[in-house]
Amino acid sequence: MAGLLERRAADPRLGGIIKLAALAVGGQGGGVLTSWIEDVARSNGYDAQATSVAGVAQRTGATVYYVEMAPRGEGTPVFSLMPAAGDVDIMIAAEMMEAGRSIQRGFVTPDRTTLIASTHRALAVSEKMVPGDGIASSEEVMAAADIAAQRFIHADFDALAVKNGSVISASLFGALAGSGALPFPREAFEDAIRRSGKGVEGSLRAFNAGFAAAQGTLPDEVVPPPAAAPGLRGPKRQVEAYQALLDRVRRLPEAAREMAEAGLRKVVDFQDIAYGAEYLDRLDRVAAVDRPPHDLTREAAKYVANAMAYDDIIRVADAKTKAGRHDRIAREMGAKAGNLLQVTEFLHPRAEEIVSLFPARLGARWAANPDRMALLGRLFDKGKRLRSDSLTAFLQLYILGGLKGWRRRTLRHAQEMAHLAAWLDRALALTPRDYDLAVEVIRCRRLVKGYSDTHARGLSKFDKVLDGARMVEGRPDAADWTRRLREAALKDEEGKALDGALQTIRSFV
Repeated sequence: MAGLLERRAADPRLGGIIKLAALAVGGQGGGVLTSWIEDVARSNGYDAQATSVAGVAQRTGATVYYVEMAPRGEGTPVFSLMPAAGDVDIMIAAEMMEAGRSIQRGFVTPDRTTLIASTHRALAVSEKMVPGDGIASSEEVMAAADIAAQRFIHADFDALAVKNGSVISASLFGALAGSGALPFPREAFEDAIRRSGKGVEGSLRAFNAGFAAAQGTLPDEVVPPPAAAPGLRGPKRQVEAYQALLDRVRRLPEAAREMAEAGLRKVVDFQDIAYGAEYLDRLDRVAAVDRPPHDLTREAAKYVANAMAYDDIIRVADAKTKAGRHDRIAREMGAKAGNLLQVTEFLHPRAEEIVSLFPARLGARWAANPDRMALLGRLFDKGKRLRSDSLTAFLQLYILGGLKGWRRRTLRHAQEMAHLAAWLDRALALTPRDYDLAVEVIRCRRLVKGYSDTHARGLSKFDKVLDGARMVEGRPDAADWTRRLREAALKDEEGKALDGALQTIRSFV
């Protein structure tokens, strides 16, 4: 819902040149929004000029759009090409961190600026690169905006646009109209949309939603009651076997049941029902040595499932051929009925990924032979592009994704199960001596994720953190130090923070 500070008297300077800036990223329709603003100004007796400067600092390129307008008179106004700090009347940010950037650059000032911002996030590349949670705090930007702007209007304008079948430019245009920051009637804004002639109905619906949000009249969302869980469907024998596994979940400690049921679904989808039984065998082993409040079993329910459902070539291929994936991509790309959508998959497996599909013993021999690994590197290092919208490429991926029955025989599966067993054994061995440390060791599995190089980096960090945990083992603060090591490992891709934390431990051990 929008936040709208009380209206103040209009700035008398708005009788002269009105200066409006907008920050948007790729795909948000910043150019369309700018053209609508120009149109509404000119059709209401104003001269107007719009410029834009594209940038590639983050995401798909953040662009500054700038519009100046003045009442049409005898003379010809001279407009500026770019906004200046402290000299912007209206600032529109199509994403929360863009609002923060506008404040940092001085475009938002408490004496004159109306700030209109969407509260949703389009994550920057720097946020996505962090192995852990690298998302910047929207709350800090919101607090700064309340102080920096004369008026601050905010809502999830992206969600409002999508809900009404349009894009965020339309709902932001509605918020601009609803703010009253421009001296034009609502009908003038709507007419500008109609004159554009494209996606008019959806744009008008999103405009109306944005207008209502800016004025604080958008009705609260009615949250529907949760849908009942669908019953199990499939061959009777398989359904009965899965139901038996669910019965085993209900015998686990209550604190772990919800997570264990989710983990069971994950590993069964990854492989089969027999694999789900193996998952519960491991949880039963943990629960047998656990005690209230059963943190160990609850955390194991999550991270043992993640360890068993590792990312390999088979899983990647299966994900690329899942039912509904093509339709989801079409929706995200905004493809309409009748549009031709081409999807290209970029595959670049390392020699290690190729060998991982070999039978375990054969793969181990190949992995230990530098000449053979170099040969595989030469054969596959160039990578491959597959058009999965074509039958031939789709079938290749479909057959590869259907090799679940072969997975248990592969070198990769043997490696993953050996790694899982060593990690779990270590945590359980710690349980009688240092329960909190055992829980932290279980949580360290969070570091191992992804595919190819990402997986290799995660394993390296995991090993370093457990080496650090071994150094502090026996200390009363061992669990706390292990937690700090894990958090340091999640801060940056290169592992610099982790290396620093390890050096600190070495200094006092």
